[in-house]
Amino acid sequence: MPDLLTAFGLLSVSAMLVLYALEERSRHFVLAFAIACWASALYAWLAGTWPFTAVELVWGFVALRRFGRRRA
Repeated sequence: MPDLLTAFGLLSVSAMLVLYALEERSRHFVLAFAIACWASALYAWLAGTWPFTAVELVWGFVALRRFGRRRA
């Protein structure tokens, strides 16, 4: 059985995948994707993988910028 950290990582990365696929439906999915990226960054930081942490943080900010540019 996976530990809590592994379960959190699986949940956050799975959320990224699902929300990325749904981005065209609503700009709110783009915002949710950004939050999922930051959750994945937190997981990576807790797991001690700083390169993955940095990439996920940046990807979250890119998604947040896309959220701001899309019209409701």
